[in-house]
Amino acid sequence: MDFLLSGVAACGACLFTNPLEVVKTRMQLQGELRSRGTYQVYYRNVFHAFYTIGKVDGLSGLQKGLAPGLVYQFFMNGFRLGSYSIIESSGYIHNKNGKVSTVRTTLAGALSGVVGAVMGSPVYLVKTHLQSQSTTSIAVGHQYKHQGMIHALKVIYKEHGVLGLWRGSSAAVPRVSVGSAAQLSTFSASKEMVLDLQVFPKNSWLVALSAGMISSVVVVLAMTPFDVVSTRLYNQPVDHLGKGQLYKGFADCFSKALKKEGLTGLYKAWEHHISALVLTPFCLCFSGMNFASFTVISDSSGTGKQKTH
Repeated sequence: MDFLLSGVAACGACLFTNPLEVVKTRMQLQGELRSRGTYQVYYRNVFHAFYTIGKVDGLSGLQKGLAPGLVYQFFMNGFRLGSYSIIESSGYIHNKNGKVSTVRTTLAGALSGVVGAVMGSPVYLVKTHLQSQSTTSIAVGHQYKHQGMIHALKVIYKEHGVLGLWRGSSAAVPRVSVGSAAQLSTFSASKEMVLDLQVFPKNSWLVALSAGMISSVVVVLAMTPFDVVSTRLYNQPVDHLGKGQLYKGFADCFSKALKKEGLTGLYKAWEHHISALVLTPFCLCFSGMNFASFTVISDSSGTGKQKTH
């Protein structure tokens, strides 16, 4: 039940954050392996990207990849948050005094992230392809010609087999592991802090929402470079054997981006993350929405009760 509830909660957040994912994908692919000033800038910042995509691709362009995005959030976060909830309920993340252990929550978060990343990798691959597809005048990165999620999965499977569906997972695992470790560990600690401060009633959904907002800041700092590498590995063109034509793997992509574009290249779309924190409450609370939705649904069904320590 935890897996199902976690997936449903994540899908709720995805409906609001998918346009930001489209913007992020475009900005991370813009100027790929090019030094600053040597390529045309189609997206100057997150707000300009929203305007440009909406104007050229239409409003529907801002929701590209929504179908695989929902599927990805359901399976990835279903396994990630669901498995973490099980670990948390078992009492593993608490020390002998009943307090949250930072080390244990980090390990639990990383493990949960690995499980989620592996399970959701094929649809994340398709999501990246679809979100990068655009009108030629504002296109960035390699342009696949998929007609939709099912068509993309069929084409990739037909050309490269089952392993082709998991292409790019070498970056997805560290990306989600680092993000999950940062998010879930800081979430548990932040939730405990909010409860200790007695700002909101103990069973209020605002407790989970506030903790998620705090943890999202840490996630931005820790996860962005891995997110850039992941996007590029998933979207790069491949040969007839399914091997990447730009990068050999995670380490190669990381080093090439750093060498060609500098540290700022690994933090492309940083503006997206910052803007996500101030644009709207929905964007601000992407992490919080996942946890708050999960907590509310879980508590109402009786699956979210923790053991007494």
